[in-house]
Amino acid sequence: MSFKIDRQSVGELNLMGKFRQGSVYFLFNKVKTRIGEKLMDEMFSHPLTDAAAINRRAAIFQYFERENIAFPFEADQVALMREFIDSAAGKSQLSTTADTWLMKMLAGVAKDGRYKNILQQLQATIVTLKKCCGLLELLRQGNGPLQPRVEALLAVMSDKDIRRVLDSDIYKSMSTQTVSEYDFLLRSRFNAQMKDVLQFIAETDVYIAVSQVARERKFCYAQAVEQEQNLFHASNLRHPGIAKAVGNDILMKAGSNVLFLTGANMAGKSTWMKSIGIAMYMAHIGFPVAASEMAFSVREGIFSSINVADNIAMGYSHFYAEVVRVKDAALAAATGEHLLLMFDELFKGTNVKDAFDGTLAVTKGFAEYQNCLFIVSTHIIEVGEALKDLRNVQFRFMPTVLEGNVPKYTYTLQEGITEDRQGMMIIENEGIIGLINNM
Repeated sequence: MSFKIDRQSVGELNLMGKFRQGSVYFLFNKVKTRIGEKLMDEMFSHPLTDAAAINRRAAIFQYFERENIAFPFEADQVALMREFIDSAAGKSQLSTTADTWLMKMLAGVAKDGRYKNILQQLQATIVTLKKCCGLLELLRQGNGPLQPRVEALLAVMSDKDIRRVLDSDIYKSMSTQTVSEYDFLLRSRFNAQMKDVLQFIAETDVYIAVSQVARERKFCYAQAVEQEQNLFHASNLRHPGIAKAVGNDILMKAGSNVLFLTGANMAGKSTWMKSIGIAMYMAHIGFPVAASEMAFSVREGIFSSINVADNIAMGYSHFYAEVVRVKDAALAAATGEHLLLMFDELFKGTNVKDAFDGTLAVTKGFAEYQNCLFIVSTHIIEVGEALKDLRNVQFRFMPTVLEGNVPKYTYTLQEGITEDRQGMMIIENEGIIGLINNM
């Protein structure tokens, strides 16, 4: 079972983009190696849908954060080891020896650089393996969640032939025969084990990088629970990409799975919804989340409609694009899957009467999907009054505080439905009416 999230939701939550400042990926992308970055890509692209697997990965991150282990490898040496292990594997001892002698001969008579390149890759591999042994011994003492994997890799390092490689001095000249023997051992006989070592290095690169971000930003690790609880609880949940972001609490569960959110423009509704979506997505890949604590029932997907735009190429108006988006969400919810559905300012592309009727009908309709978590925000506060007969709807708002005629925003969630109507005040504060009248 794969986790479902479409391109629009990914874009609205600003999840991807390893080189785009402000993206969630950019925030966590502190890895040192190319293989670590590749693994980070895989984790980000494939959220987990098994509670035990999520909690297991989160426990590993938490262990590395607690132990504050430094990454001991050099990126260029790891890259050389990867080139060495990934090339020319599977040769026999005789074939490896013949190739090595041939390269050595050509290096002398034709200035062929292959032998020198092999020697550099071999030396980098030996150095990396030695550092890996040191890290494995350190992890063995910690008796953490990676213990079975650590013991398996240490068993490989304990093989008498591998020990002979590890005990060699790379700063002393190696004979051509020794180079060929080590080449055969590492690239042929123990090729699968060496690839596993590289995978372990990539994993530790990600574990250390992500755990350092969590430590610096005081993120927590979410606890995954089974779907049947339909639970989402978080304390001090905030947007991970906003410095000094205001945190809020949330509790959604069976019998209270719909959140109706109101508040003025700029009060923080959209950012709060994005914070929820980001936290839920990051929790499903086992990464830390911007909260003090969080527990959640595993979802099978996230569907958001926060920044819907018109589509000129397809001839869609803004309103019709919104309608299509709601239809897509309804089709997803109708499958019976456990989803997180979020809608910000439904039907803002049409008149107030239609927007009221549409928001009310859609919210009532989605409220019937008890296995989903549904969050909807709106300016049309009258919809809230019409929803008060639904027991599974909870009402929250982002307040606006007036300082004279100037609105200020606390970004702090409160219970109930807002009564704030400061739109005209903002227009007057900007002097728009005066400008028009003086034209």
